[in-house]
Amino acid sequence: MGKIAFVFPGQGAQAVGMGKDVYDALPHSRAVFEKGDEVLGFPLSRLIFEGPDSELKQTLNTQPALVTTSAAYLEAIRQHGVNPDYVAGHSLGEYSALVAAGALAYEDAVSLVRLRGRFMEEAVPGGQGAMAAVLGAEREALAELCRSISEAGNAVELANVNCPGQIVISGSKAGVEEAAQRIKEIGGKRAIPLEVSGPFHSSLMKEAAERLAAELGKVTINTPSVPVVVNVNATAVTDPGEIRELLMQQVFSPVLWQDSVEWLIAAGVDTFVEIGPGSVLAGLIRKIDKTVKVVNINSLESAAAGW
Repeated sequence: MGKIAFVFPGQGAQAVGMGKDVYDALPHSRAVFEKGDEVLGFPLSRLIFEGPDSELKQTLNTQPALVTTSAAYLEAIRQHGVNPDYVAGHSLGEYSALVAAGALAYEDAVSLVRLRGRFMEEAVPGGQGAMAAVLGAEREALAELCRSISEAGNAVELANVNCPGQIVISGSKAGVEEAAQRIKEIGGKRAIPLEVSGPFHSSLMKEAAERLAAELGKVTINTPSVPVVVNVNATAVTDPGEIRELLMQQVFSPVLWQDSVEWLIAAGVDTFVEIGPGSVLAGLIRKIDKTVKVVNINSLESAAAGW
């Protein structure tokens, strides 16, 4: 019998109206949204369900909105008695994964990511940072190109190692633009600029990480009920102190998603359940390994269907 991993999406998966179906139909899921409104002191659920999209896309809103929606879908699937052997999340999704494993209370997670979003937005003045998705480049060659550009004075680094042939870079606007222009030198196909409010998962986020560390120190992190495979080093972690430290480092470190999925498969996982809006992670997982089963829990119907 193979093992199951619950995985949770990060920023970019949000959409106005997400989670409304489980809010309307399931009291346990509705309670998650209501608790989020109460903890944050404003009607987050209304923003999630009604928009406007421009406001939902603001990082300090997107992050609590996604954790809340993922937690609501988690409640929907839990009613069917399905439990994972491992959990993991992409960037912001790691907080949802920690909630799923009982390491973080939802109330603490939603408060933390609201602050995390704010700190990340404030770390670098608008227009000075950038991110781009690079297609078709080899990881080592791209890392070397970024190193040479950074050493010449314009910071640019690997930010998300998503799947073979898809890596996101992040850093100064000039650094990202130069790397994007030189992609073909290293055999890459193209670079697509991303609509983001800052150079996430780069060393330019260290100030945000320091501010977040102070907030992480105020919350209780429990030993998770199942191992959490974390972004920073793509290995399973169960120690609360280590989880706290890695959540801080995660803000300025690359998201090793491909490595995390490969680690889980090597550990015996043959079924990945993506819980939350969209299907971004499902697509990445299929590109990493076509043989594993991937299930999306992103609607009331999919949560009720079982699998």
